[in-house]
Amino acid sequence: MYRKEIALRVIADFAIVHCTMLIAFAIAIVYQAREARVSADELLRSFESYYYSTFIPLSLLFPVVFFLNGLYSYVRSWAVKPKLKRFGLTVFLALASFITANALLIKTDQPMGRSVAFPFAFLCLLGLTGIRAGKEWLVGPERREEKRSEPAQADKDGPVLVIGGAGYIGCWLVRRLIEEGFRVRILDNAVYGLDPIQDLLGNSALEFLQGDCRNIQDVVRAFRGVSSVVHLAAIVGDPACEVDRKTTIEINYAATRMIVEIARGNGVKRLLFASSCSVYGATSELMDENSLIHPVSLYGETKVSSERALIEAASDDFCPVIMRFATVFGLSNRLRFDLVVNLLSAKAWEDGLITIFNGRQWRPFIHVKDIGEAIILLLRAPLNVVSGQIFNVGDNRLNHQLADVARTIHDVFPDTRVEEVENSDKRDYRVNFAKIEQRLGFRCKYSLLDGVRQMKAAFETGDVGSYKNAKFSNVIFLRESGAPLNKSEFDAGVMAAFSQEQPHSTAATVGS
Repeated sequence: MYRKEIALRVIADFAIVHCTMLIAFAIAIVYQAREARVSADELLRSFESYYYSTFIPLSLLFPVVFFLNGLYSYVRSWAVKPKLKRFGLTVFLALASFITANALLIKTDQPMGRSVAFPFAFLCLLGLTGIRAGKEWLVGPERREEKRSEPAQADKDGPVLVIGGAGYIGCWLVRRLIEEGFRVRILDNAVYGLDPIQDLLGNSALEFLQGDCRNIQDVVRAFRGVSSVVHLAAIVGDPACEVDRKTTIEINYAATRMIVEIARGNGVKRLLFASSCSVYGATSELMDENSLIHPVSLYGETKVSSERALIEAASDDFCPVIMRFATVFGLSNRLRFDLVVNLLSAKAWEDGLITIFNGRQWRPFIHVKDIGEAIILLLRAPLNVVSGQIFNVGDNRLNHQLADVARTIHDVFPDTRVEEVENSDKRDYRVNFAKIEQRLGFRCKYSLLDGVRQMKAAFETGDVGSYKNAKFSNVIFLRESGAPLNKSEFDAGVMAAFSQEQPHSTAATVGS
């Protein structure tokens, strides 16, 4: 069906190009006949020769250029404004290619002068972009009106399963999915409580299953009838992962391997996996999805190992998508103060003092709400655009040195004192996010300044408690309560089997 749609689009564009040339030549005939430069019969004979010998072969440049620029594939999933902008630029490029080739091949007695070229270029641009703009204008508003009442494209066969849906990212994502018309099922062990999603539990579009991603019965139950999966469950953060290394490997790696097998067994095609840009480790290069990865922590190693397991399992019937998130910040119903921007904002408010370690080091950042929008784009994108692919999820404009973070926080909290200290943390990386922008049209809406201002507003209204509360920090919470135990000895044995290929620290590339 997808190939048939592409074929119809190619035929339609090809027809528009040829119709515009015929109209352009008719305009030229009227103009030149009025000026008495040459007879209409002579012009027709000359045009017929040009049309068959030159124009038909050169017109093939249009679909070729459109294919190369994604107009028949990934650009279709973009938002309206960037999509139309890309259409216009691509048509200009196709016209430039055509006119250049025409100038090199045309004979002096053929009728592709300015009286034909100018109308052709104008009508071609108007026709090829206008029909798409008209479609967005006519169909787009109707689709937006129906979003809340009609099933979303990725939800036709069942709900979207969000593993870890009560977490920092998950509780916001679930809200957005419901707003966008998806039905959602959550699998979460509720180790941090259900407060983040308490207001959603009565929503008819949401089904909540309390369970452990390491328990095979819980996972099998959660996968029944789902259309696609967003796997967010993990012990997140380098210090938190060191609290109990065995549990970290079970949750972050072994459970992922088990989930892959259950997804394939249940015929789930699309599985989005939350990885991290921390897999890039310490490097002075601008890292993209094809760069060698150098994880410098157990957290990074488990993400790399999980990525590899997912990519190796990819097939026509199982389509994993790897999402390497930038460092997250911003308000969420399950707020975390073990993230650098959030923590420094809280310390600036509560203590009036922030300490910046290794201020010259680089990090990519992304607001938690922007992550939700990126995930929705990846759920809706055509499978052939995203299947088996790795996407850095972020925005090139949000690559910042840690000293930039300090300055931003000081701008919002001007009475704050800033101390700069060097320590042994080796993580230092800038990331290229061009792929997700080019293929999906994704760009972040929120800046660091936006996030810090939102934090300040929440502090001022009293909506957020002290950052020192253990519930706001993964590492402090796990140290105080202990790592979550397996439900049974059987679960422990299953996890031991899936943990056999232990994650190990090595330079590698998973592929994109």
